[in-house]
Amino acid sequence: MLEIRSLRHEYAGRTVLDVPSWDVGKGESSLVLGPSGSGKTTLLNVIAGLATPTAGTLRVAGEEITRLSPSARDAFRARKVGLVLQTLHLIGVVSVRENLRLAQRLAGSPVDDSRIDEVLASLAVAALAGARARDISVGEAQRVAIARAVVNRPALILADEPTSALDDANCEKALALLLDQAAACGATLLVATHDNRIRSRFARRLEL
Repeated sequence: MLEIRSLRHEYAGRTVLDVPSWDVGKGESSLVLGPSGSGKTTLLNVIAGLATPTAGTLRVAGEEITRLSPSARDAFRARKVGLVLQTLHLIGVVSVRENLRLAQRLAGSPVDDSRIDEVLASLAVAALAGARARDISVGEAQRVAIARAVVNRPALILADEPTSALDDANCEKALALLLDQAAACGATLLVATHDNRIRSRFARRLEL
């Protein structure tokens, strides 16, 4: 699913990411560990096609991401990648359902309300489908962000620091939701974090 070779990214003349080699198979879950500033977010952005590396090769689901045009990368990301970012980026003025419909449209898929209902129900937020995103709680918004990430059944789910701001109970809940949803989609899951509480839940790790 993911193949990285000699991947490097520089910013303002400084190397902010250096990954000699890393492979993650289809359906596997892996943790990207490191302190703040170690390049975790940069790595996820490069994998998602949101940033272009300075050097190296990167293949996601058989596609060489670094060779795609910006528009092709956007289309690939919409179809194949589910993102759960530190800032959730829900559109506050529209409903929860409309946020998920937009994700389907961006992927070039027809709107499928039955799939949206299924995902929201699996995350225990079905009752919020008609609520505006800005009117729901932080915990509910996190669940909706996970729903949006998986509604198109992505091949790859990327989560950036999804638990670091949560207490122990909610940390466990958020992680369980991500793992369960990745398993339901048959997706590869990459979680970037400096939260050592979740280290034991992942057999595979990349330390930056």
